[in-house]
Amino acid sequence: MFRNPAPDAICALLREAKTIAVVGLSPNPARPAYRIARALQGFGFRVIPVRPKVESVLGEKAYGSLAEVPEKIDLVDVFRSPEHVGPIVDECLRLGLTRLWLQDGVVNEEAAEKAVAGGMTVVMDRCIWRDLTSLPPAPLPREGGDGCSPLRGSCSLTGPALGRPGGGAA
Repeated sequence: MFRNPAPDAICALLREAKTIAVVGLSPNPARPAYRIARALQGFGFRVIPVRPKVESVLGEKAYGSLAEVPEKIDLVDVFRSPEHVGPIVDECLRLGLTRLWLQDGVVNEEAAEKAVAGGMTVVMDRCIWRDLTSLPPAPLPREGGDGCSPLRGSCSLTGPALGRPGGGAA
Protein backbone atom coordinates (compact mmCIF):
# COMPACT_ATOMS: atom_id res chain seq x y z
CA MET A 1 0.00 0.00 0.00
CA PHE A 2 1.32 3.42 -0.97
CA ARG A 3 2.47 5.83 1.74
CA ASN A 4 3.50 9.43 1.26
CA PRO A 5 7.10 10.32 2.13
CA ALA A 6 7.83 11.46 5.66
CA PRO A 7 7.29 15.18 6.32
CA ASP A 8 11.04 15.93 6.28
CA ALA A 9 11.36 14.29 2.85
CA ILE A 10 8.44 16.36 1.53
CA CYS A 11 10.13 19.49 2.91
CA ALA A 12 13.38 18.57 1.18
CA LEU A 13 11.51 17.99 -2.08
CA LEU A 14 9.86 21.42 -1.84
CA ARG A 15 13.17 23.14 -1.02
CA GLU A 16 15.07 21.44 -3.85
CA ALA A 17 12.53 21.89 -6.66
CA LYS A 18 12.87 25.02 -8.78
CA THR A 19 10.98 24.16 -11.98
CA ILE A 20 7.52 22.62 -11.70
CA ALA A 21 5.64 21.22 -14.68
CA VAL A 22 1.93 21.53 -13.88
CA VAL A 23 0.00 18.88 -15.81
CA GLY A 24 -3.58 19.99 -16.34
CA LEU A 25 -2.92 23.67 -15.64
CA SER A 26 -6.13 25.44 -16.59
CA PRO A 27 -6.14 28.90 -18.19
CA ASN A 28 -9.32 29.61 -16.19
CA PRO A 29 -8.51 31.78 -13.11
CA ALA A 30 -11.43 30.23 -11.22
CA ARG A 31 -9.88 26.74 -11.33
CA PRO A 32 -7.73 25.46 -8.44
CA ALA A 33 -4.89 24.48 -10.81
CA TYR A 34 -4.61 28.08 -12.02
CA ARG A 35 -4.74 29.58 -8.52
CA ILE A 36 -2.19 27.15 -7.10
CA ALA A 37 0.18 27.54 -10.06
CA ARG A 38 -0.01 31.32 -9.70
CA ALA A 39 0.82 30.92 -5.99
CA LEU A 40 3.77 28.68 -6.92
CA GLN A 41 5.05 31.48 -9.15
CA GLY A 42 4.68 33.83 -6.19
CA PHE A 43 6.88 31.49 -4.13
CA GLY A 44 9.54 31.83 -6.84
CA PHE A 45 9.05 28.54 -8.70
CA ARG A 46 9.25 28.40 -12.47
CA VAL A 47 5.89 26.98 -13.55
CA ILE A 48 5.63 25.20 -16.89
CA PRO A 49 2.05 24.55 -18.07
CA VAL A 50 1.44 21.13 -19.60
CA ARG A 51 -1.92 21.27 -21.31
CA PRO A 52 -2.69 20.44 -24.93
CA LYS A 53 -4.50 23.01 -27.07
CA VAL A 54 -3.40 25.98 -24.94
CA GLU A 55 -0.68 28.42 -26.06
CA SER A 56 0.22 29.86 -22.68
CA VAL A 57 -0.94 30.13 -19.08
CA LEU A 58 0.29 32.58 -16.44
CA GLY A 59 2.69 34.13 -18.93
CA GLU A 60 4.44 30.81 -19.64
CA LYS A 61 4.43 28.84 -22.89
CA ALA A 62 2.29 25.72 -22.56
CA TYR A 63 3.32 22.30 -23.86
CA GLY A 64 1.14 19.41 -24.98
CA SER A 65 3.12 16.83 -23.02
CA LEU A 66 6.01 16.49 -20.61
CA ALA A 67 8.18 15.17 -23.45
CA GLU A 68 7.81 18.51 -25.28
CA VAL A 69 9.21 20.57 -22.40
CA PRO A 70 12.71 21.65 -23.49
CA GLU A 71 14.16 22.23 -20.02
CA LYS A 72 14.87 20.27 -16.87
CA ILE A 73 11.78 19.53 -14.77
CA ASP A 74 12.36 19.19 -11.03
CA LEU A 75 8.80 18.25 -10.09
CA VAL A 76 5.66 17.21 -11.93
CA ASP A 77 2.48 18.50 -10.24
CA VAL A 78 -0.68 16.75 -11.49
CA PHE A 79 -4.15 18.27 -11.66
CA ARG A 80 -5.78 15.48 -13.68
CA SER A 81 -8.34 12.92 -12.64
CA PRO A 82 -6.98 9.65 -11.22
CA GLU A 83 -7.62 7.58 -14.36
CA HIS A 84 -5.10 9.77 -16.26
CA VAL A 85 -2.26 9.29 -13.77
CA GLY A 86 -1.02 5.96 -15.16
CA PRO A 87 0.02 7.39 -18.56
CA ILE A 88 1.55 10.42 -16.81
CA VAL A 89 3.65 8.11 -14.64
CA ASP A 90 4.70 6.13 -17.72
CA GLU A 91 5.82 9.35 -19.42
CA CYS A 92 7.71 10.49 -16.30
CA LEU A 93 9.53 7.16 -16.13
CA ARG A 94 10.42 7.28 -19.85
CA LEU A 95 11.80 10.80 -19.39
CA GLY A 96 13.74 9.97 -16.22
CA LEU A 97 11.78 12.42 -14.08
CA THR A 98 12.18 11.73 -10.37
CA ARG A 99 9.49 13.68 -8.48
CA LEU A 100 5.71 13.49 -8.82
CA TRP A 101 3.06 15.38 -6.85
CA LEU A 102 -0.58 14.30 -7.13
CA GLN A 103 -2.89 17.04 -5.85
CA ASP A 104 -5.79 16.64 -3.41
CA GLY A 105 -8.25 14.07 -4.70
CA VAL A 106 -5.83 12.65 -7.28
CA VAL A 107 -5.45 9.13 -5.93
CA ASN A 108 -4.19 6.24 -8.03
CA GLU A 109 -2.46 3.69 -5.80
CA GLU A 110 -1.35 1.45 -8.66
CA ALA A 111 0.27 4.32 -10.61
CA ALA A 112 1.89 5.73 -7.46
CA GLU A 113 3.38 2.35 -6.57
CA LYS A 114 4.64 1.92 -10.15
CA ALA A 115 6.30 5.36 -9.96
CA VAL A 116 7.96 4.53 -6.62
CA ALA A 117 9.13 1.16 -7.98
CA GLY A 118 10.64 3.09 -10.90
CA GLY A 119 12.67 5.26 -8.52
CA MET A 120 10.40 8.28 -8.28
CA THR A 121 9.51 10.21 -5.13
CA VAL A 122 5.71 10.48 -5.06
CA VAL A 123 3.42 12.64 -2.96
CA MET A 124 -0.26 11.77 -3.42
CA ASP A 125 -3.55 13.37 -2.39
CA ARG A 126 -1.91 16.47 -0.90
CA CYS A 127 -2.06 20.12 -1.84
CA ILE A 128 1.36 21.54 -2.69
CA TRP A 129 0.19 25.06 -1.81
CA ARG A 130 -1.04 23.98 1.62
CA ASP A 131 2.25 22.22 2.31
CA LEU A 132 4.29 25.21 1.13
CA THR A 133 2.34 27.62 3.32
CA SER A 134 2.84 25.39 6.35
CA LEU A 135 6.64 25.75 6.11
CA PRO A 136 8.01 28.26 8.63
CA PRO A 137 9.51 31.49 7.27
CA ALA A 138 13.28 31.89 7.40
CA PRO A 139 15.68 34.63 6.30
CA LEU A 140 16.78 34.69 2.69
CA PRO A 141 20.45 34.84 1.77
CA ARG A 142 22.08 38.29 1.62
CA GLU A 143 21.57 38.52 -2.17
CA GLY A 144 18.25 40.29 -1.58
CA GLY A 145 14.63 39.38 -1.25
CA ASP A 146 11.92 40.37 1.16
CA GLY A 147 13.50 38.82 4.24
CA CYS A 148 11.46 35.66 4.48
CA SER A 149 10.72 32.63 2.42
CA PRO A 150 8.77 29.47 3.20
CA LEU A 151 11.35 27.47 1.24
CA ARG A 152 14.48 28.10 3.31
CA GLY A 153 15.59 27.02 6.75
CA SER A 154 14.06 24.39 8.96
CA CYS A 155 10.93 22.59 7.96
CA SER A 156 7.94 21.36 9.89
CA LEU A 157 4.81 20.23 8.10
CA THR A 158 2.09 20.28 10.71
CA GLY A 159 -1.56 21.13 10.88
CA PRO A 160 -4.21 20.32 8.31
CA ALA A 161 -1.79 19.10 5.64
CA LEU A 162 -0.85 16.11 7.80
CA GLY A 163 -4.28 15.62 9.30
CA ARG A 164 -5.97 14.82 5.96
CA PRO A 165 -6.83 11.27 5.06
CA GLY A 166 -3.99 9.99 2.89
CA GLY A 167 -1.76 12.91 3.89
CA GLY A 168 1.57 12.36 5.57
CA ALA A 169 3.39 9.27 6.59
CA ALA A 170 2.48 7.21 9.60
